[in-house]
Amino acid sequence: MSGLFQNVLKGGSKESPSSVSKQDDTDFADFAAPSQQPAVSSASTAPAPGSTVDAPVNTAHYTKWYRVWERTSPKDFLQEAFVLPFILFIVIFHVWGIRKNRRKAKAWAQAHIPVLHNEFAVVGFRGVRRGGNLKDLSSSEDLVIDDNLLRENAGNEFTTYATGRQNVAFVDVSIQLTKRYNPMLTLGDFILGLFFDSLRPSGEKVEVVAYSFDGKEKDLVPAPPAEIEQLNKGGNSAYDGFVFAIVHKNAMRRLREDRYDVSLTFTKDNPKLPEWVTVMSESAEITDNMLTAELIKAIQQAGDMLEYLIVTDQPAEKPIKVEEAVSRKRTILSIRVPSSTSPTAYASSLPLFHLFIRLTDRLAASGRFRQEILRKLRATRDEEIRKLRRANEEEKAEERKTAAEKIKKEERDRLLRGMSAEEQRKYLEKEKERETKREMKKHSRRA
Repeated sequence: MSGLFQNVLKGGSKESPSSVSKQDDTDFADFAAPSQQPAVSSASTAPAPGSTVDAPVNTAHYTKWYRVWERTSPKDFLQEAFVLPFILFIVIFHVWGIRKNRRKAKAWAQAHIPVLHNEFAVVGFRGVRRGGNLKDLSSSEDLVIDDNLLRENAGNEFTTYATGRQNVAFVDVSIQLTKRYNPMLTLGDFILGLFFDSLRPSGEKVEVVAYSFDGKEKDLVPAPPAEIEQLNKGGNSAYDGFVFAIVHKNAMRRLREDRYDVSLTFTKDNPKLPEWVTVMSESAEITDNMLTAELIKAIQQAGDMLEYLIVTDQPAEKPIKVEEAVSRKRTILSIRVPSSTSPTAYASSLPLFHLFIRLTDRLAASGRFRQEILRKLRATRDEEIRKLRRANEEEKAEERKTAAEKIKKEERDRLLRGMSAEEQRKYLEKEKERETKREMKKHSRRA
């Protein structure tokens, strides 16, 4: 009872806030009070000499999480086991594909660069003139192919260039190979080609395009007066424009679909040529003039390596405007790339390549036809130009009609915005009646 009265009289025994906070802070490591035991100096606790005191025991607990080889197993790397071999396969395939394509392009260059060197003053992209590293070409295997002679635009595309020759302004060479450096692209192109003929890969080929001067040497090549006089004495490089092609039958359909100029010709087999090629020409007289004994022999020697040989003055892509239907005379040769990476694999097609380079000389000398043939050729080209003009006029008329309808609609919307609801209803009813009468007149005219 005495304790009860003391609590009532003194207000109870209350703990101070500081004591409560101290008691709560001990629950946390950061606020816990330091140990009251004094720190023992290592010097004072060191064993005396000759004493038999045991070494201190390590109190760290062993756990396998500190050892990777104990806390993992092979099943933890199943995803990497599938991904890493795939990446390794892609890298190896890429390296092999790049080297394979480079060897193929180098083989073509070693076989044909000497021919270009003998026919042109400049071969390559940096003015590789006669002499230099092309001076001694007794063996094509010894020819060093660098970026000046053969440029790699992509892993499957290589190009070279030659200029400096009579009758020929310049020659562009493009080597198109399979995308061996990317197996996914190769597989995708193959699968798409099974379903769409237009997306089917055209195969590996070398396309050589020789652009003719066509009598424009003075405009294209500035020269001293003495050289101009010598060119005038040498003869005129101009010849009549026409389209003529010798095509392998396997490439005939695709060539007619892809090239506008070839679509202007007629296809007919020729008994002088092998069975696996056909002639696409605008006239029989042109065919007789072009099929010489040397050309027929070279085609027979080339065999299946020949894809097409084209002489044309029309654009490859169908022109949309009249300005695009410009005559530009050129000769085109496409040769299939053999599977071998040796320069000797082109031995059968080299005679045709020689003849192709000099084909422009023959056209400049005898590429002129009778007036009757020329009228027929001009009629074909004039008809194509009329079609383009008609299409352009129809397109312009459609644009004018669309613009007039737009103006009429804007005027109609402006009138409707200024009318009341009743006026708008009457206006729309009259408009509907006029449209009905117009449709009835159309039906009566058709009947």
